[in-house]
Amino acid sequence: MNGPLLIEECALNGMTLAFHAQERPDKMAVSSKYGERSFDGLNRRVNQLARVLRGSGLQPDDGVAMLLTNRPEFVEVYYACMRAGYRVTPINWHLKGDNASYIVENSEAKAFIADIRCAEPAIDALRDNLKNVKIALSVGGHIEGFDAYDDKLKGIDDSNLLDPEIGTSMLYTSGTTGRPKGVYRDRVPPSATPAASATRTSDAAQYDPDTDMALCTGPAYHAAPLVINIVGPLTQGVGVVLMDKWDAQETLQLIEQHEITHTHMVATMFHRLLSLPDAIKDKYDTRSLKFVIHGAAPCPVHVKQNMMTWFGPVIFEYYAATEGGGGFFVEPQEWLDRPGTVGKAPIGADNKICDDDGNEVETGEVGTIYFKAPALKFVYFKDSEKTSSSYMGEYFTLGDMGYFDADGYLFLTGRSAETIISGGVNIYPQETDDVLLKHPAVADVCTVGVPNEEWGEEVKSIVQLADGVEPGDVLVAELIAFVREHLAAFKCPKSIDFIVDLPRLPSGKIQRRLVRAPYWEGRDRQI
Repeated sequence: MNGPLLIEECALNGMTLAFHAQERPDKMAVSSKYGERSFDGLNRRVNQLARVLRGSGLQPDDGVAMLLTNRPEFVEVYYACMRAGYRVTPINWHLKGDNASYIVENSEAKAFIADIRCAEPAIDALRDNLKNVKIALSVGGHIEGFDAYDDKLKGIDDSNLLDPEIGTSMLYTSGTTGRPKGVYRDRVPPSATPAASATRTSDAAQYDPDTDMALCTGPAYHAAPLVINIVGPLTQGVGVVLMDKWDAQETLQLIEQHEITHTHMVATMFHRLLSLPDAIKDKYDTRSLKFVIHGAAPCPVHVKQNMMTWFGPVIFEYYAATEGGGGFFVEPQEWLDRPGTVGKAPIGADNKICDDDGNEVETGEVGTIYFKAPALKFVYFKDSEKTSSSYMGEYFTLGDMGYFDADGYLFLTGRSAETIISGGVNIYPQETDDVLLKHPAVADVCTVGVPNEEWGEEVKSIVQLADGVEPGDVLVAELIAFVREHLAAFKCPKSIDFIVDLPRLPSGKIQRRLVRAPYWEGRDRQI
């Protein structure tokens, strides 16, 4: 691309970063414990990497897999693929076993970039995919079989590509049943992707490149942090601070240090922030915040209300899917008027709630939530069976359950896979969790259904205690009595177990399936 760049043209060719490098070259684009990049410096590195990949024989639509933690190179790989026409797949570096190798193979990756901190799974993945991978680069140190990332970029032309071509990302789902699945769409400009449009964050965020700074609290490979706290701000010329690992107090420290204006969190982070001692909460200035958006899991009403009291009416919420569709979105005042809602879908989204037979339910009735599929439909990469099973005509579902109020606002009640069925009655464990989280002894909780010979299932809560609280029978009785003060008896736990730490996905969601599994070993119950 010759001459001055125009933002409209850049957006169509994956060169938005180059536009901001032209307009604000010295402004900080990425800051992390592994280094910083100005917009100009970042753009030059992206150009170099794109040329390295092209020089290795990669063609448009070829796959590029990266196993990288939150560091500047993650952003470089992503944007190199966006302007060189490749299909980039960030891999969840928390995955165990051979899942990383499986994703490199399943995504048909021709290039593989890995972090020294992920050396062991990276070596296994490369060994298993030597026939397909044309180039393997290591970041942060030497990995056997890989070339050094920085060495490969040395001396490479860093000017803007003259023939950029839009790329795409193919993220993999969490894989709570079976292998992770790649969510694939044809190549479109990032601003037009369903994941970006669904949350409608750009309009609500009102980014100002002269004053704003974003904080990425979660792992960049996950859809929400990637779209909301990396692609979103950088597209608008706003810099991003990458957290290496989330920590409540460090979050407050970074907000004050960098005068953070925008960030994305999940409900668990809110709870951990609120649990900090008052002396620590009062130590940091968070008044720079103007846009805190959360999603990924239901947030207890009292937790969000307390966060609003602390941070002010700056907390937005979305409910959307990696797979796309018209997501739900709610602004602070809307939520304060209807506590607990995740908002309304955009006009024309035509989402609906259905019973088990696929019939739409009445207003206020709980059912399975279906999204109207976007015009550019997703498919699960190389898995037509799973793709077909997720659709109902022009609609698809994630298995989440909820209801609409009279004004079309959506309220989540849980996930169908998590529903407890006791004596034929559906019980949504999120309700029980929300109550227990109000008790000062509870740091976190996961309620599940466990075997009961008479009723099929009964309610059990697995509790992670607050620091300094000791488990015991007296506390069990106190917690059960506390829930009974707020919920109908059939929704209350019949028993409580204690656990040191609850298993979570990197997005912050508790893996209810893993919590429940030990109680059903040897049983027929589908988990």
